[in-house]
Amino acid sequence: MEKHLHQTRRFPSILLCSLVLLVSMVGCQDEVITTYTYTTQVPVTLQVSSFRNAEVIIEPGRPLDNPGKIYIYGDYLFVGAPGEGIHILDNTNPSSPKNLNFIPIEGTGDLAINSNILYADNYIDLLAFDISDPNNIALVKRELDVFPTMYSSREEGIIITYKDTVITTSEERMSIGFWGRPAFRNDMMAFSGAESASRASQSYGQGGSMARFTLLNNHLYTVDHYHLRVFDVDDPKDPKFLTDISLGWGIETIFPFQDKLFIGSMTGMFIYDASDPARPKQMSRYDHITACDPVVANETHAFVTLRTGVACRFGVDELHVLDIVDPYQPKLVKTYSMDNPHGLGLSGNHLYIAEANHGLKSFEVSNVLDIKPLEHLKEIKSIDIIPGPKSLIVIGPDGVCQYDYSDRNKLRKLSCISVGNKLNR
Repeated sequence: MEKHLHQTRRFPSILLCSLVLLVSMVGCQDEVITTYTYTTQVPVTLQVSSFRNAEVIIEPGRPLDNPGKIYIYGDYLFVGAPGEGIHILDNTNPSSPKNLNFIPIEGTGDLAINSNILYADNYIDLLAFDISDPNNIALVKRELDVFPTMYSSREEGIIITYKDTVITTSEERMSIGFWGRPAFRNDMMAFSGAESASRASQSYGQGGSMARFTLLNNHLYTVDHYHLRVFDVDDPKDPKFLTDISLGWGIETIFPFQDKLFIGSMTGMFIYDASDPARPKQMSRYDHITACDPVVANETHAFVTLRTGVACRFGVDELHVLDIVDPYQPKLVKTYSMDNPHGLGLSGNHLYIAEANHGLKSFEVSNVLDIKPLEHLKEIKSIDIIPGPKSLIVIGPDGVCQYDYSDRNKLRKLSCISVGNKLNR
């Protein structure tokens, strides 16, 4: 939310104040005219046929603009453009990534890749693209009406979507300290997740902690604000919707580890047993104060960042470390104060936390009761992180940067692609 406050005070004269005090015994107050500008979302009516009948034509690489989710698969880096499509970059050399092409997909926000098949949302539908040849990408499946709760309308063939709109208005108030009006919106950067190791028959990519799509045991799992949805992708080119599971409200992120799904919400963290992948079952829930909440995990601990923000302005800015040795009874073992933590990534005994405007932090976490801060890069605005096989990939509103993290005590910048597609090292 963008907010600019401009205040103009009109001070009454001392004589007038004195007269009012004598007559009414009521003290004078300064009037405040507050002008505020904020970004909100307004509903827009859309014909379903307008995107279902449209041919998806792969475009040449375009400059990064408003980068969203990040995902790595093989030598390629995928960067989401919320609501518009997906950038594909050749990341063979992380010091010099090359912008290859762009898949235009209206209404998209998330992606996952399974055995050269890329899955992405297209408003209410799930799309599957064959990307085995990045220069010859083809749409191979459209699974219809699988995300109905994200957009709704009573008219058949119509959906209601939302468009970012900047609004400026003024109000005259008799109080000091007015903070402006918060905008209600679905923050495209407030989602999470990362991929697990695949079965031998399939190869999965790796997402950041802010993804809402993830793959595990030949199944695709997606979350929206209320539901966990399950798809059979045993045949990667033919995803089949199986079921949806109601999770309550405020669901934000999903992270797979071994045969479990860790789901972050605004009020807590769920652990689901996915050993029967078509029928995941809740094992436990850890409740916390209302706050935005991605999560990553290993065999013994879950790391949960809580933050304040537009939709969670009454939250806290903290890192919670949970003992999950018994996944049916997760226990909070330590809380650490943070600046404004968003996404996070775990690599062995090292944890990386994206602190938004406050930069990027790294920690040594072998002893969770006393995690050791290693580095704080304040110059980079960071939203999400992937500790990849070649580099540590960091995304933020200004672009995508990659770091050599072979020396865990000292990150070394390899490259940055800034918004506008300028590559710098």
